[in-house]
Amino acid sequence: MNDIRPFHVDIPEAELAELRDRLTRTRWPDELPGAGWSYGVPVSRVRSLAEYWRTGYDWRAHEARLNAFPQFTTAIDGQNIHFLHVRSPEPSALPLILSHGWPSTVADFLDIVGPLSDPRAHGGDPADAFHVVVPSLPGYGFSGPTTSGGWDVARIARAWASLMDRLGYREYGAQGGDWGGRIAPELGRVSSRVVGVHANAFVARPSGDPSELEGLTAAEQGRLAGLTRWQDERSGYAQIQSTRPQTLAYALADSPAGQLGWYVEWFDDYGENVGSIDRDAILTNVTVYWLTGTAGSAARLYREAASSWGAPASRSTVPLGVAVFPDDSTVRRFAERDHEVVHWSEFDRGGHFASLQAPDLLVGDVRAFFRGLR
Repeated sequence: MNDIRPFHVDIPEAELAELRDRLTRTRWPDELPGAGWSYGVPVSRVRSLAEYWRTGYDWRAHEARLNAFPQFTTAIDGQNIHFLHVRSPEPSALPLILSHGWPSTVADFLDIVGPLSDPRAHGGDPADAFHVVVPSLPGYGFSGPTTSGGWDVARIARAWASLMDRLGYREYGAQGGDWGGRIAPELGRVSSRVVGVHANAFVARPSGDPSELEGLTAAEQGRLAGLTRWQDERSGYAQIQSTRPQTLAYALADSPAGQLGWYVEWFDDYGENVGSIDRDAILTNVTVYWLTGTAGSAARLYREAASSWGAPASRSTVPLGVAVFPDDSTVRRFAERDHEVVHWSEFDRGGHFASLQAPDLLVGDVRAFFRGLR
């Protein structure tokens, strides 16, 4: 079946009332005096967000914002796939598929869809316009849960190629960060129709050859140290999700406060960038996972992709553009080993969630990269 069906988010009020009731009845853990973030997210941070979630956050406003964009679902390789599809008013627009990461949803891209699809209306050059496709990753949000195993990065990339073919696009670009920063380049490998790939929050690891580490700049050494720090101190969520996602799923499915704490540690950058992402943006992501019951399903991507994490990849000849934001671990020479890097930008503001933290910079860099590939 190749049917594409219109989709509209419409959460029953009873589910929102049940969420508020669960938040009211949260059993809070203790914590060590003065521990701060050293043992994980402080109770005060999660309690504050949970109380706002219960009494102040307006899901209906964000539901309406999602519904302001054309949304659809279709079945690909036996899996329901939800996506936004915003066609540009500019007839020469280049199709572009955006891929989010974890613990994000398509809501992360709502601030950039308009400027990308209709630059004329946002003070930009109409020649930079894109037809924008934004799918929810399989198992994430309105594309979930997954109903079979094997949904790794390569399978998602093949599904995206099928989706773009189903939409009638014969030539297109790909963009993504976090998991999307792996999916978009893989899409370039599996589809000859990809004219270029743009990535942020892009990870390129050293191969183990000591010569690769010679002559690194101070900034590059800092990024490499950041990658080591992530592996040593901050990869607990990935270790659990890549080995025992089902065990974790019971807590995530049953406790909204538990799910909030699990996600906000990443959004808050382990306490180093608290407040850099608007609390409504954080809660919209968390609420989508809660209402769709897909926190456990989303975690399974780590298990599915574990065998390929850090494994050697065939070199891609598709043009790659990379946007490096503060705290990214990207080192150019490692990226060039596996990719045809033709565009490289470094920014002094923003962060891992660039579409939320510096949407203007991300949009500008995407436009600049694809300008030479149209």
